[in-house]
Formats: sequence, C-alpha cells, structure tokens
Amino acid sequence: MSLDPKIAARLKRNADGLVCAVAQQRGTGEVLMVAWMNDEALDRTLTTRKATYYSRSRQKLWTKGETSGHTQQVHEVRLDCDGDTILLTVTQEGAACHTGDHTCFDADLLLTD
Repeated sequence: MSLDPKIAARLKRNADGLVCAVAQQRGTGEVLMVAWMNDEALDRTLTTRKATYYSRSRQKLWTKGETSGHTQQVHEVRLDCDGDTILLTVTQEGAACHTGDHTCFDADLLLTD
C-alpha cells in the first residue's frame, strides 16, 4: 500500500513524520481520542475503513481494537486547512480510551461555563 501522492503532498508532518489524528463519534460529534498517524497508517485507514494509528512508544502501527476488541469503523476522514491534523468520524465499539472509558476526555474538567 502507498498513500495517494496528492494526499501525501497536503500533509504537514512533525519532525517524526507524524500527523495528529482526532477520532470523533459519528452522530454525536463527541471527541473520543487523539493519536498519531504516519503515511502508512493513514493509507491503511483509508483502504480498510478501520482506524489505524502509529504508536510512538512502540514505534509501530496499530489498528484500534486489534487486542481490546474496541474497534473504530471509519465513516469519514477530513484534513484540516493547515494539513497538520486529521479528523476521523467513527463508530466506536466499546471503550475508546485505554483506561476503559468511552472517551479519553472524561478526565479532569479544567473549565466550563
């Protein structure tokens, strides 16, 4: 597999060759998690419609749910105007967060109206 050159040309990667990826629940818009993608992870996500990310700690690709069973079926992928963030609209099965929570943003609330 190889990422479409037109898409690759639009990406603005960090020094490690990665782009930030935000997973959002389809229907509700709830932000589930933030992870990283390299070109191969994005290509696999676009090809399989299964959210695939790059683990900075393990230095390898991982498909969401491959060990936990908590999968993300991808419905839509968008690139922001700067090309440095990818937005995935997904159907989350099970917990999105490694802590077992539905979202990684159930933690400390820092500010609210």
